[in-house]
Amino acid sequence: MRQPLTTVTPQPPHLSPSSRLRSSRGCPIRLPEAPLSPLQTPGRLPIPVQATASGTAGGLARFNALPRETAELTLHTCCRSHAWARRVAAHRPYPNLDALLAAADEAAYDLAPADITEALMGEKQSLPPSPAGYPAAALTALVAAHSAYETRFGHPFVICLDDIAPGEALDHLLAGLRTRLGHDPLHERELAAEELRRLARGRLARLTRRETGRETGINSPYVPV
Repeated sequence: MRQPLTTVTPQPPHLSPSSRLRSSRGCPIRLPEAPLSPLQTPGRLPIPVQATASGTAGGLARFNALPRETAELTLHTCCRSHAWARRVAAHRPYPNLDALLAAADEAAYDLAPADITEALMGEKQSLPPSPAGYPAAALTALVAAHSAYETRFGHPFVICLDDIAPGEALDHLLAGLRTRLGHDPLHERELAAEELRRLARGRLARLTRRETGRETGINSPYVPV
């Protein structure tokens, strides 16, 4: 006796969250999975190559189109690690700012100790906005605290002030210096690496905002980029 035939309904291919975009009318647009790029770091999974969305324009589009060396030099102003700049530049194009910032975060988390040292030593002394408007005694205390910090830890004090109001920046700087001077070197190194990551995110966002003329909601009162 013949067995009855079973009808199989073809299933649509799996789509990851990153492959779901929306049109200008809010309707989902489904794109195939982006291919993977070659491994950049031995022993680690590759970062997927980013598919360029049709709406990408302005500063991000120009950044995506930069020659590799120029892109790396631009990124080096955001984080003073050559390894970080090379990795972020290698995974262009980015469809949007969120994708760029996610790649920047991952590259920052993967920095080797020597790369963190390089990035820290490339930072300038953190100062509040318009330092001339602050009392001389407060600025003298800030310079002294910076000196004590660098003597103890061997690198400049770094802190991201993107979420701090300009009028509160000096107090925040002084409080951060006093607190972190009491840390052991290993703990302080971890905190400094996290501040580098946050600084890089803010600088990348401002870089894109300057090129597109759009606000990003990030405006550090200290970062000079």
